[in-house]
Amino acid sequence: MNPLRSHQHSIAAALGALALLGAAAAQAAPSVSRLTPPSELFSSGNEAPVIARFLPGQRFDLQATLRPDDAGKSISAARFSIDGKAVDAPVALRACGVGCLASVPKNASIATVRAISVVKPGVHRFSVNATQSDGQAVSASGNFEIVALVTGGKKIRNIVILLGDGMGAAQRTAARIVVGGYAQGKVVAPLAMDTFPVTGMVKTASLNSVVTDSAPGMTSYVSGNKNNNNEEGVFPDDTTDPFDNPRIEYLSEYLHRTQGKALGLVTTADVFDATPAGNAVHASNRGAGTGIVDQYLDDRGLTGLAVLMGGGRKWFVPASVPGSARGDKTDYAFSSTEAHTADIVKRWGAAPGSLDKERDLLADFQAAGFRYASDKSAMDAIDPAKTERLLGLFAHANMNVALDKIDGRRSKARGVSGRVVDDYGFPDQPMLDEMALKALAVLKRQKNGFVLMVEGASIDKQAHNMDTERWLLDTIEFDRAVKVVQEFARERDDTLVIVTADHECSGVALIGGSMVTDARLQELVREGGSANVRDKVVGIYEKAGFPKYRIAADGYPETTDIDHRLLVGYGANADRYEDWRTNERPLQDSQQPFVKTEPLSAYPAGPMARDMEARYLVTGQVPGDSAVHTATDIPLSAFGPGAWAFSGVLDNTDVFFRLAQAALKGAVRPAEFVPAPKRK
Repeated sequence: MNPLRSHQHSIAAALGALALLGAAAAQAAPSVSRLTPPSELFSSGNEAPVIARFLPGQRFDLQATLRPDDAGKSISAARFSIDGKAVDAPVALRACGVGCLASVPKNASIATVRAISVVKPGVHRFSVNATQSDGQAVSASGNFEIVALVTGGKKIRNIVILLGDGMGAAQRTAARIVVGGYAQGKVVAPLAMDTFPVTGMVKTASLNSVVTDSAPGMTSYVSGNKNNNNEEGVFPDDTTDPFDNPRIEYLSEYLHRTQGKALGLVTTADVFDATPAGNAVHASNRGAGTGIVDQYLDDRGLTGLAVLMGGGRKWFVPASVPGSARGDKTDYAFSSTEAHTADIVKRWGAAPGSLDKERDLLADFQAAGFRYASDKSAMDAIDPAKTERLLGLFAHANMNVALDKIDGRRSKARGVSGRVVDDYGFPDQPMLDEMALKALAVLKRQKNGFVLMVEGASIDKQAHNMDTERWLLDTIEFDRAVKVVQEFARERDDTLVIVTADHECSGVALIGGSMVTDARLQELVREGGSANVRDKVVGIYEKAGFPKYRIAADGYPETTDIDHRLLVGYGANADRYEDWRTNERPLQDSQQPFVKTEPLSAYPAGPMARDMEARYLVTGQVPGDSAVHTATDIPLSAFGPGAWAFSGVLDNTDVFFRLAQAALKGAVRPAEFVPAPKRK
């Protein structure tokens, strides 16, 4: 071989060896695999868009997951800084030997700083700097924004968020067609929500998906931040404990801490459900019911909780009581010796919790001064002038829907069985507007004002079931609650009301109207098949006409099985049979504690066990037996001082800052709101 070429090969080999050593060294360095609050600066290296945003002084946690370069090493120290200045708060360094996700090495550590806040508006850079046991250092940076508020008009005293869970534009339109009616193309009587002066559109994506679920769908409005699906008031982390995630201060907590405002939560769902909990509870598992309902009471000093009404009695009675759902696996207890949870108590002021499945939470609420109502009659008997705190639990789990509650009342008036409500064992349940009226009567006595969330929950739950008439009447029930709140606000000049949804459910489409009478429809159902039940029934375009429902004195249709009825399809549906008529009974509700015993066990188990006589199978777009949420934008309507800030197309997190602006600095119009952020 040529000596010169041999020498060149030797140099190349040496350089290659050095490169391999360099690559090995680079691969062996410790790393930061998660940095919280989430940011594009950390994830992709991009300064924008800024993901995490907070109010001046709003509290939140900092956290980082730190991974050593090999199994024999560990993280020995970590510190956080903001804009180059060390954070003046203790750092809890937790080893991941136990209690971390399987994807995280056992020798990794999670560094956390609890309940920090920044006042100065603008975009801020934060960093974590950590040291490995052999002295190697690692750092990573992210960013967040403190949103500037501006001096506005009169500060509002009260905020009411009316949330129709799963209610998109089509659900609103369907309710308007049924209860309002049309005359030659003009609406005879608009919905209450239609009369709000301002309407915008809301983008609903969560932190980890274009399709949100109800937990981040709600929390975006009241924390200003995106959460992962299934998570409430927390950022995601790498632990398995659903109650130790990095927290974000809620609107209720912020306004109670700074202004002394109270909180009210009213829902037709189980009160542990994602939407009510997403106003007051911090958990990465929306199903951890025992700890969720315990937080309502134990952390009322943080949230100012004064009213809680809905279903969910199963969480409030000891585990030994038949029907109870309490259990230690869904509870929380913060260790006083583990800094990463002890600091939740020390720095956030949260309750330490305990594994107490035999707790009588119902008695504890009453001992804390809450008047308790178990049914409508008891609720009506409570004098709001003598009541500062109110708890109403009207079902074991989710309350019955409007169609079945109204049927129960009408049946009782005729002296016959109330059917569904009797089967469930709760024949005397209030309607949502009745609960909202009582909640307002109690909360208006709060000297510093209040934040109230009122949820029509089963618009979503029955859309999942593709049970058209049930979600439709729940939308009407919800609008009646909207009217109650609107009348309350109309009499005052200090209350801002928004009506919106967390997401759309099932891809509802108003496809037309029936071309036949109900009697003829029943004949076609008996004949069966798509040639009869679809081709001879579904009227599109001008054949749809204007369905005409007769509204009874109670505000609901006399019957939903009318001639030439409204017909509804779904774009995010599972397989189902369809006959277009009202289902006598709802599908089984798996959240009910006695769902597998008679009479509830005889209810249809799913959409394929219903309407089979028609033999008209509608093939679904999604697997399983439930329709799903969609990524469609949803409408938001606003009323009262500050309403004009809600026009245009908003991110769901924008809503939080507009609500806070009105409460903290006074109402403004969109052009006045939030100047462009300045980099510090």
